Amino acid sequence: MYTSFPLRKDVPENEKWDLSYLAKDEAAYENALATAVEHTNQFVTTWQDRIKTAEDVIESLVAYEKLYEEFVIIAHYATLDIETDQTNELAQQRASKFENIDAKTSAQLSFVVSDYLALPFETLQDAIQLNPTYTHYLNRLINSKKHQLDPKTEKVLAALSGSLNAPYGLYNTTKLIDMKFNDFEVNGESYPLNYNLFEGDWELETNTEVRRAAFDAFSAKLKDYVHTTAKTYNTHVQTEKTLSELRGFDSVIDYLLDSQEVDRDLYNRQIDVTMSELAPHMRRYAKLLKKVHGLEKMTFADLKISLDPEFEPSITVEESRDYLKKALAVMGDDYAQMIDDAFDQRWIDFAQNEGKSTGAFCASPYGSHSYILISWTSRMNEVFVLAHELGHAGHFRNSNRTQTLFNSESSTYFVEAPSTMNEMLMANHLLENSTDPRFKRWVLSTIIARTYYHNFVTHLLEAAYQRKVYEVVDNGGSVTATTLNDIKRSVLEEFWGDAVEINDGAELTWMRQPHYYMGLYPYTYSAGLTISTQVSQRILNEGDVAVQQWLETLKAGGSKSPVELAQMAGVDITTDQPLQDTIAFIGGMIDQLEQLTEEIGD
Repeated sequence: MYTSFPLRKDVPENEKWDLSYLAKDEAAYENALATAVEHTNQFVTTWQDRIKTAEDVIESLVAYEKLYEEFVIIAHYATLDIETDQTNELAQQRASKFENIDAKTSAQLSFVVSDYLALPFETLQDAIQLNPTYTHYLNRLINSKKHQLDPKTEKVLAALSGSLNAPYGLYNTTKLIDMKFNDFEVNGESYPLNYNLFEGDWELETNTEVRRAAFDAFSAKLKDYVHTTAKTYNTHVQTEKTLSELRGFDSVIDYLLDSQEVDRDLYNRQIDVTMSELAPHMRRYAKLLKKVHGLEKMTFADLKISLDPEFEPSITVEESRDYLKKALAVMGDDYAQMIDDAFDQRWIDFAQNEGKSTGAFCASPYGSHSYILISWTSRMNEVFVLAHELGHAGHFRNSNRTQTLFNSESSTYFVEAPSTMNEMLMANHLLENSTDPRFKRWVLSTIIARTYYHNFVTHLLEAAYQRKVYEVVDNGGSVTATTLNDIKRSVLEEFWGDAVEINDGAELTWMRQPHYYMGLYPYTYSAGLTISTQVSQRILNEGDVAVQQWLETLKAGGSKSPVELAQMAGVDITTDQPLQDTIAFIGGMIDQLEQLTEEIGD
């Protein structure tokens, strides 16, 4: 039966990731930090007010990039530890100290971009000719010139970076430290509750009475913090509004899209087309769940249940490695080696413990390997989650080996394509290796419930909600708990129609996602999945030719725009065809689920 999570200190070491690859111990970390600060001072002495020629641009840029590499490793050591236990005071102090030093050094180094942009256009073009490696980076700088502020203002903003980013830290403190959940009861039996238990287990619970009771108890605790969380979020979006105005953008949305190298058309299309054309398919899926589970009504609290929960196998961590290696074998020997390294060298934090961040993520520091956070529940769908995060790891493994640091990270519009690609490859593998109708139905339903519901629906509905929030802010307004609840409920009702009852507590879903503190990140999941759906079908039909094109795309990293990266992989995202094809693909899978359910019967 479910139990409360242990404290971090009581978790076995083999379930934790090993940060010693970044710094062997605290003393080594402190020494590396002091050295990086010293190198910063040396760089400032060497280059401030001395960048005059194209040769100076390239020489200083190479040195700047090398200095940045030092800070990337240090930053990850300083900040990853706290993600596994927000109550760890040493980790809190380390992260806070690094944030202060990082803000100071960022202010010191703010002159670099200002000095580059103060040069004549021809000088920067000459620099590109001298070293084409930095073509994309310098062209991006040139395009940003109209939004660059005077050097003193840029220095002040860099110095204030810690304060400007404070709302995200406050959100996590509220969510993962201050918010304490009581056990909930059903028919006299008590059940434990926390964030990870709810999102990892109770949302998927097959017992309807227990599942809905967990939802109500979870929502009641969220409601206790709704005004604090809303105030935190409003502070964040108002800060973004101020920065967008300072930099001369007409809208917060335009300001946030600028760094993604994406225009409003791609952004709006992803939301509008999905909201209108995917919704009918997902309503059919909701009605299928209702029918199979014999529910009198389908509520928001029921949407994540499995279509066939009795069939879903449990799986160990080591068994997941075998599944992953077989499913992703198409990606080649180096990719398989990466999977082994991830398990053997403890890149992955599997533990379930109090204070751990919710969800899953992959951090990929340049100059080291990736680190993956996940809370392992032993459900088979966790293999898809792990495949997703290893997709990020594989992306940056290829990119970081091929590109310099400033060219290594692709636009967030593209960054979810490699991760969702792995989920599609996992599904392809499982479907190819079984003829059992019930197993096939389980795989297809997992793809719908895990890959598409999570990435194409949950995050897309976040994006639709987020756009409405920024519309309020752009019109000079602010948001309160009531405003945010009303917006979230309206988006859910628009998408699900009469197929799903948006029960009390569903409107609080906006409180659960950290993505709102990361710019316009939510819509990029569906954008990336649109690309990966198309490429995964190419791999299925064309084999190694498509795989090699995909690997070359991964190696390109951030040296190209997201439109160019998609084109490398054979997908034209300047049209709505890939999105239309992906929605049709989802609809086709739901057709198959309905047919298989009829075939299997009771």
